[in-house]
This record gives sequence, structure tokens and C-alpha cells, in this order.
Amino acid sequence: MFAITDRLLLRPGWIEDAPELTEAIAHKSVIRNLAQAPWPYRLEDAEGFLLAEQDPYLPNFQMIDRVERPGRMIGGIGFHEQDGEVELGYWLTPDYWGRGLTTEAGIAAIDAARIALGHRHFVSGHFVDNPASGNVLCKLGFRPTGRVEPRFSRGRGHDVDCVLYELDTEDDTADIPVRMEPALAA
Repeated sequence: MFAITDRLLLRPGWIEDAPELTEAIAHKSVIRNLAQAPWPYRLEDAEGFLLAEQDPYLPNFQMIDRVERPGRMIGGIGFHEQDGEVELGYWLTPDYWGRGLTTEAGIAAIDAARIALGHRHFVSGHFVDNPASGNVLCKLGFRPTGRVEPRFSRGRGHDVDCVLYELDTEDDTADIPVRMEPALAA
């Protein structure tokens, strides 16, 4: 599955991406905010991630710059199962922080999961010391659940409090940013 936005191409990752993925994600400032990525992040970690079997109902996308440095991998966004629910996760290389790209990618990824796969309810969260991620979730229409739970951070090597959010795309009162045109390609 692919998605195109004004500034990004969202596409699956391929094993040939391993060196570029390693370069883009291997920043302590990125890894510390992820639950499943190890620190230090090495080429072997990227290869393992890219070769892992993917659930077609839980797509993961590599975020590719289409404007500033066309073709450059700048982040990742996708879905996985968390306690029986569809959870959104994402990361962005530090050179691209503060430009609204994660929100742009999130809108496209959620649209893809809704339109192509029929997902209607999503969960997500951020570590308490990463409020910028909470801002992204709010811009995507997620609402805080009021719950904070410990989640293991592989990169930090210990539990970190995680603020939990949810998004129900069937809720008429939800403030969900939706693209006017589908940006999907099979």
C-alpha cells in the first residue's frame, strides 16, 4: 500500500532501504521516544525490521521526502496491534522536526487504514517527556483517555510512563482531519 501527500510518499520498506533507514532513525533523540527500537540502532536492526513479516491489515510506511530532498527517507509511520487494538506509531528524523510532516503523514496513514482496510478505532500514546508527540496526536483528532501507563522502552531499557490516546473515526463529534481526495494507490 502507498499513499501520497503534498510533501511525502508513504510506501512499504524494502531490504535495500536498510542503510538509509539506519541513518534516518539512529539518533538517540528519536530512539528514546520509541517503545520497540533498540539503542544503539544498527544496520542489523534495520534489516531485521525490514525483513519481518508484515500483517497486511497493519501496514507500515516509510516516509519519503518528495520536495526538499526528493527520495530521501525521513521517517516511518504505521500500525501494530496493542492489546487487541490498532495502534498508530511514528518517528521522524530530527532534521525534519517542526514542519508538520508527521501530522501530514498521519492523516494519510489513517485515511489508508480507514478507506482500504476498514479500521475505525485507533489508539496511540507518547512518553510523558515527549509532549510534541501528544501535539501531533491531537492534530490528528486523537483524544486523551485520561490514562497514563508504564510502557517498556527498549531504547532506554526501562519502563516509561506513557500518556494514552484514542481516535474513533465513527464518532460524529471527533475532530478528524480528512483529506478531500483519497491519496491511496494499491
